[in-house]
Amino acid sequence: MNRTRRLLLVMLTLALASAGCTVRPLREGQAPPQLPPPPALDRTTEERILALDPERVTAADVRDTLAKGPTPRIVLLHGGIYPVHLAMSSFGEFLVGMGYPEARIRHPRDGEWSHSPYEDALQQAGTLAWYYERDGTRPFLIGHSQGGMQAVKILLVLAGEFGPDVPVWNPLTDTSEGRTAIDDPVTGRRQPVVGFRLPYASAVGAGGAAFLLPNQWTMVGRLLTIPDSVDEFAGYWIDFDTWAWTFPGVEATRTFTGTRATRVRNVTLPAGNNHVVMPASRALASDPAVRPWIDAYRPGTPAAEPPGGAPDNALWVADVWYSVKKHWALEAQRHIAARRAGGKATVTGKLE
Repeated sequence: MNRTRRLLLVMLTLALASAGCTVRPLREGQAPPQLPPPPALDRTTEERILALDPERVTAADVRDTLAKGPTPRIVLLHGGIYPVHLAMSSFGEFLVGMGYPEARIRHPRDGEWSHSPYEDALQQAGTLAWYYERDGTRPFLIGHSQGGMQAVKILLVLAGEFGPDVPVWNPLTDTSEGRTAIDDPVTGRRQPVVGFRLPYASAVGAGGAAFLLPNQWTMVGRLLTIPDSVDEFAGYWIDFDTWAWTFPGVEATRTFTGTRATRVRNVTLPAGNNHVVMPASRALASDPAVRPWIDAYRPGTPAAEPPGGAPDNALWVADVWYSVKKHWALEAQRHIAARRAGGKATVTGKLE
């Protein structure tokens, strides 16, 4: 057996071994946990949220305004080889360090920071719809490596590419609710899981070696086409990445495309980035030299270049955080506008 084949065998063995790292079952007689109620909103906070420019959200806006209002669930999807999930846990801690509420990132049942790409994509899609029905804000998806491929797979599930019916999945009990539609908390209409649309999703380092894993064979020929089940999608590629099989000058393997209804951005990251530990960023939230640059970052501006001494992954971290802030503001504004037009939020986040 040559060296390459041995490496692939080790990868597959580790991947399959980690496939069992899913949500832990409840003990007999144990009651499922409860989601904490959303924060109560006063008129002043609502007005401050509605006045925000989503393209220019500052650190003070996050601390003093957004964190006090409706906050979307962020679902992080880690890579498939143990212990790469620790890198995504680090990114979750970075988000908290930047001001994102921790309870909106950790799994509400077992407290894990991120989700496995070996979980059932239909269940994950059904969980996103479940969150929306209760929170009144649509969740975000952020995937790394095989988790990036899983993020696209979930979008395809929501678009009906894997069947017309997807059950609503309760993450607190880890069971189906026996229905395939939710009551849309904003429009008041019945919304099937298939056809539910997310505001934001992203993937970094997707593709490549993950195609060798049986659970991702259905993604061959599908990965690079983003369906209309998301408003904005960002795809990040390391310029030279032997894991994702992306190489300088070979654009066909690293260009996501989408429909007119979806804004798709492709971002090439410097070759010096390490695929395996790309999301590891907890320390950047407290770095006195890099934190101010991340706070002020806007893509496409002269200030978008990382400062000297910043780690290689700083550009990815800043770009994702910018998008999170932007869509956080948009979702909070959507939630408040809908409530003012039609009623009030209940303790579950629903609008009545």
